Amino acid sequence: MKEKIILLVEDNPDDEALTLHALETNKIGNAVVVARNGVEALDYLFGTGSYAGRDPHDHPAVVLLDLKLPKIDGLEVLRRIRADERTSLQPVVILTSSNEEEDRLKGYALGANSYVRKPVDFDEFVRAAGQLGLYWLLINQSPQM
Repeated sequence: MKEKIILLVEDNPDDEALTLHALETNKIGNAVVVARNGVEALDYLFGTGSYAGRDPHDHPAVVLLDLKLPKIDGLEVLRRIRADERTSLQPVVILTSSNEEEDRLKGYALGANSYVRKPVDFDEFVRAAGQLGLYWLLINQSPQM
């Protein structure tokens, strides 16, 4: 059985480091691929651009998607994921600092599986990341895509 990959889409280096540390602290040893903007995320998922040659049928277990991204924002990334039959069932968790109701509504309307606001407190964030990892990597049963 292949290792379940996590695709972390995050442009803030501090939030990236914090998320990776939180996963490690919770003993979630899955490989994490980091995309630092929306274009990189879509290239990874569809095996294009700098990820040309990567098998696009090898889906990550979960995409942790920030909303405020350069080049293509997170909501547009989510829209494109859901619009393509190869990735329409891909589990996507919006992981963002945005507390805007409009962002939540748009995220769910576009098919987000979950919307998690990044806690400001470090310990809370470590706990939240651990719960996300346990749920999406161990408990959740995703469909075969």
